[in-house]
Amino acid sequence: MQPTIKRLKKASILILLLTAIAGFGYRLSATPETPNATFTTLKGDTFSMTSLQGKVVLVNFWATSCRSCVAEMPELIQTYKQYQDKDFEIVAVAMPYDPPAQVVAFSEQKHLPFPVMHDGYGAITRQFGSVNVTPTTYLYNKDGKRIQRVVGTLDFKKLHALLDKELINKGTN
Repeated sequence: MQPTIKRLKKASILILLLTAIAGFGYRLSATPETPNATFTTLKGDTFSMTSLQGKVVLVNFWATSCRSCVAEMPELIQTYKQYQDKDFEIVAVAMPYDPPAQVVAFSEQKHLPFPVMHDGYGAITRQFGSVNVTPTTYLYNKDGKRIQRVVGTLDFKKLHALLDKELINKGTN
């Protein structure tokens, strides 16, 4: 009888372990939905992620003190100009620790053509999973499903290929 109990314990542990692994794997593979975030831009305009449904949306968390963020801004501007007429939107979210006056000055100096907001209280960074590394970029498809998360500098060649695929597949190109 003793060997049967040991086998049952081993089988129970194995089942629990496999269940935990399967649950973790599902969680990693599940495509997260768009956070229910509302943005207020530097210009005072307010819009939500929900209002952007039907567009491919890139949300970029950045800071004026982040060299990589500043370095990728010209390519973000170019990407925006290239795809803005194809149901694509960029939202630039400056981090809470970034001085608001610096964010405004940078946005004006660089003529950022997309909506820019300063996340002064950190509400937006929390809604996107407690973003704390810049740059961090999220890309959402037209259905509001997250299709990419990049921590660090974007690979714009890969981004453009993904945008081409998303925008063509939806019949807007």
